[in-house]
Amino acid sequence: MGTVISFEDRAVAHLRARVAAAEEANQDLIAFARGHSGAVASIHEAVLAAVEAEGFDHLIHIVTQEWPQILGLDAVAVALFVGDKGMRADASGMQFVDPRVIERSIEQFDGVLLRGCERGHPLFGPACELIRAEALVRLDSDPPLPNGLLALGQRGAQGFETRHGSELLVFLGRVLARCIGRWLIP
Repeated sequence: MGTVISFEDRAVAHLRARVAAAEEANQDLIAFARGHSGAVASIHEAVLAAVEAEGFDHLIHIVTQEWPQILGLDAVAVALFVGDKGMRADASGMQFVDPRVIERSIEQFDGVLLRGCERGHPLFGPACELIRAEALVRLDSDPPLPNGLLALGQRGAQGFETRHGSELLVFLGRVLARCIGRWLIP
């Protein structure tokens, strides 16, 4: 007669490993969902603040002064150009810039560009030296409205989850472009 071989120990060990892997994946998914939910809430709060602006200058103040705190960032800058005029604004104020700098910057990508960097985009102004991760968001409008760039930066290096994060930032950029248009067209 033959010997009975027990597979129970091996099967139980295999099932325990699969349950542990599923639990780890579940915890990762929960952490992502919580982070994504927080990002959505921050973007919504930033949009509401922009919509409540009482004029163009107030809108620029909200974007450059309030959005960094709302979005958990170290620097926010906005740059706009139309024709041969260009301007940029950040926490230190508003300056005129060569519109070709802005135009060349937005020609390099569609929608959003998320990246780690050794030095932030020059449109961050004095803060560019401190920026180690940035999101550059195109601001597209129909003439006669300006086109431009929203630059979001942080000091800490960041790994980006581009698909979901970029969708939220495209939405933020579209809202900002509409708010700018609201105040620039009488």
